[in-house]
Amino acid sequence: MAFDRREYERWLRQARHTLESAREDLENESYDWACFKAQQAAEYAAKGLLYGLGSIPTGHSILRLMGRLKRRGIDVGEALKHARALDRHYIPTRYPNAYPDGSPYEYYDRETAEEALSMAGRILEMIEEVARRWLER
Repeated sequence: MAFDRREYERWLRQARHTLESAREDLENESYDWACFKAQQAAEYAAKGLLYGLGSIPTGHSILRLMGRLKRRGIDVGEALKHARALDRHYIPTRYPNAYPDGSPYEYYDRETAEEALSMAGRILEMIEEVARRWLER
């Protein structure tokens, strides 16, 4: 099976752009958005790899997307742990009713955002390494 490089790269460009935007949010102390965008960047990267491999990914859970990669025989390593943590930022970063009181931005801090950015970055690195190996075939 041929790797769809064009589609993979399209999604990976969006993943990188979103991760960079998350870094800007971190510097602007918009920690909730930094966490959400870190989740989105990792999701885009995982979906890009799945598209590259000829799959049509659905859903927004990075953990589920990584599971699909794992079932295809891809060593996702620690990415599962990072995916699980990042998925926790998908809804509560954006919706006030995810909390008993207050607004989402009040529940996020620099440390949480830095950790989310780090985990997303590691997922992107893993995805890029897997894609490189497929392209070298």
